[in-house]
Amino acid sequence: MKTYLVKQKFRMGGERFTINNDLGMVEYRVEGSFMKIPKTFTVFDVEGREVSHITKKPVTLLPRFTVQLKDGKSFDIHKKLTLFRDRYEIDDLGLRIEGNIWDLDFKLLDDRDQLVAEISKQVFTLTSTYEVTVYEEEYADLVISLCLAIDYVEMTENSS
Repeated sequence: MKTYLVKQKFRMGGERFTINNDLGMVEYRVEGSFMKIPKTFTVFDVEGREVSHITKKPVTLLPRFTVQLKDGKSFDIHKKLTLFRDRYEIDDLGLRIEGNIWDLDFKLLDDRDQLVAEISKQVFTLTSTYEVTVYEEEYADLVISLCLAIDYVEMTENSS
């Protein structure tokens, strides 16, 4: 089990920031594109190897991202049009989501109903901060990438 702290540090320009574990040590480095269409984010591990590449689709009615993981797997995240509450759908993930994905307070479960990860937004912080607990380490890169994509959409919608 590993716990990470993801602090919202996105700006409308280029982004570079780190994601730390619960001991304060850097686990991931994130680099976002600047003035590039489509908007992209690349996540690196502490050794500088690419972990995932996140691409925002440029021409869509609602936000949509493709996440390409280093192992060749990929999945899409897209916002659903709903009347009352923002909702996301994740295609080709192989995991089930329970909870409130928009508020980043949810759990990921595998096909055997085993808890894989939990993501929860911390309250009473100046910037959006998420505690990400990954119970199955093989899913760490996927969960961090998922959290970043949704967090970016939240930031852009809150600033507009």
